[in-house]
Amino acid sequence: MLFHNPKLPAEIRVSHLNACINEQRKKIAQTTASKLELLQLAQQLSKEARQRKKNNEKIYVLDFKGDTAASAVESLREEITLILATAKAGRDRVVLRLESPGGMVHGYGLAAAQLVRLRDAGFKLTICVDKVAASGGYMMACIGSEIVSAPFAVVGSIGVVAQVPNFNRLLKEKHIDFELYTAGQFKRTVTMFGENTEEGKAKFEEELQQTHNLFKHFVEKYRPQLNVEKVATGEHWYGQDALDLNLVDQLKTSDEYLLSLLPQHDVYVIETRKKPTLGEKLGLQAAQIADSLVPAVISKVMESLTKANANMVQLKDPKL
Repeated sequence: MLFHNPKLPAEIRVSHLNACINEQRKKIAQTTASKLELLQLAQQLSKEARQRKKNNEKIYVLDFKGDTAASAVESLREEITLILATAKAGRDRVVLRLESPGGMVHGYGLAAAQLVRLRDAGFKLTICVDKVAASGGYMMACIGSEIVSAPFAVVGSIGVVAQVPNFNRLLKEKHIDFELYTAGQFKRTVTMFGENTEEGKAKFEEELQQTHNLFKHFVEKYRPQLNVEKVATGEHWYGQDALDLNLVDQLKTSDEYLLSLLPQHDVYVIETRKKPTLGEKLGLQAAQIADSLVPAVISKVMESLTKANANMVQLKDPKL
């Protein structure tokens, strides 16, 4: 099923995970199972379908692959809007498969705010982390009603970091002046090319501390069972240590978690797919044409070489 927003160059695809998995189960069984086992499988699938219909609870699965700018938030906000418009809060649930090492504060602040929309609307939100949810990634994860982490996933890193190279001494050595004009005492605190003052550095550090405090308060609000002061050191943890510190609630891969839901619930995966531009479509068509032509060209070349070799043999040995 596809949902298209004409304002965006993308489309939202919804797939029924139960149907996809069951289709694969039947294909494997048709090859490996006996007639009795095939019958038992059909009965089991029918029983699971009746149970899902009785429960009438849908689970929607989203994915967020985070980069430094949290650019996937554009897709996330559309997918969440779709869920809020169609799903039933208090009955249906949402699972987010989250992978992110963190990044820019405003980008991940917006991404976390999108998840808050689900919580505020009354949806139970489960966050699954298979590899990493650190810094801004953990800011998103803490919104979840529960956090499910793979045993070796990296979580935590509740801290703030900023790095600013300064070329002022190099410019002075080259006799290059750098002029910076501002209105407002702290419109610029530290710069890459100007001479940074102690006052500017202190203000910059103060702003980092303010951001860190906001981060800690945010985590504390949505995950009160966590001793924030103990873990807000910028460190990260793996598996069992993260579980012991209440950074996560259980250790399990997202695959294992979702598979456990399938017999009782209808599970739908929602993904946003970018619509190819005209140039990309033409490029894809050209590649497909090339792929179809290459075997034919190779076949013709091999046929010509074979005939040439045969002629050479006949010239050398007319008895053949």
